[in-house]
Amino acid sequence: MGYFVSSHCFFKILFLLCLFQLSFASKKLNELVEDQSQLLHYHNGPLLYGKISINLIWYGNFKPSQKAIITDFITTLSTQTPQSNQPSVATWWKTTEKYYNHCKHRSHVRSCVPFPLSVSLGNQIYQNYTLGKSLTNKHILHLASKGDQRNAINVVLTSYDVTVEGFCSRCGTHGSSSSSSKVMGKNKNYKFAYIWVGNSETQCPGQCAWPFHQPIYGPQNPPLIAPNNDVGVDGMVINLATLLAGTVTNPFGNGYFQGPSEEPLEAATACPGVYGKGSYPGYAGDLLVDPTTGASYNANGANGRKYLLPALYDPSTSSCSTLV
Repeated sequence: MGYFVSSHCFFKILFLLCLFQLSFASKKLNELVEDQSQLLHYHNGPLLYGKISINLIWYGNFKPSQKAIITDFITTLSTQTPQSNQPSVATWWKTTEKYYNHCKHRSHVRSCVPFPLSVSLGNQIYQNYTLGKSLTNKHILHLASKGDQRNAINVVLTSYDVTVEGFCSRCGTHGSSSSSSKVMGKNKNYKFAYIWVGNSETQCPGQCAWPFHQPIYGPQNPPLIAPNNDVGVDGMVINLATLLAGTVTNPFGNGYFQGPSEEPLEAATACPGVYGKGSYPGYAGDLLVDPTTGASYNANGANGRKYLLPALYDPSTSSCSTLV
């Protein structure tokens, strides 16, 4: 089972050439705005809760500076951020709490548990092309299984020179798989959640790193300057953020989503192409701009980092919520 960030749907819902995916997502987004009763529906399944480690499986060649961009983002998700450093990654992440609050009021649902959810950076595993440079979906699951599978999200990150089945038509996926362990001498089955995100720097930045690269479809506005000066990895952060929000609120395919379960709209993909207020097709929105570098961003992170993060659908207001 897998749910993906479609480069043609999430990033390019802006563009009319996206035919079915575009018309479907646009219709759903309009319904969310116009009909307050049409929420991302809760399908009575479990959400992730408690203390969750985000384990990173690095596959291929990543520079230390690229790894730091990702790890600083993860570290900041649940960090208390001073008011002077707002808007922050942690403030963006707090929108996911509203899904738990909304779920909590549905007291008849046994699998709905109250917040809190606390995420933190877990183990990091390094794989130097152990499966070659062309990976299948089975390879991704094999790599994801190398991380701890209890109270964790295992994130597989592939470098710029690694091709992955379906890459560029999708920019990343999240899914789940079954595993088992012995508890008091008996095998106990459980599911674990995983994510894959690829670095599109040389393969398809126009699909998977917009708005930091010229899009392949639609309005050809100048690309924005990436906040960490790395188009590929700054694009990975957008996709990773999208998939993390989808994973905690729909980890096993029966949480919060709208539309067909094989291709659902989730917490972030329900708000495609939206990063700031005033966004419209081809325009990411009114963002903050670093006066020194000219880079566009909407969230502050650890170690002085700046990031661009997608809008999240807010179940309490039935609208897309942005930091700026």
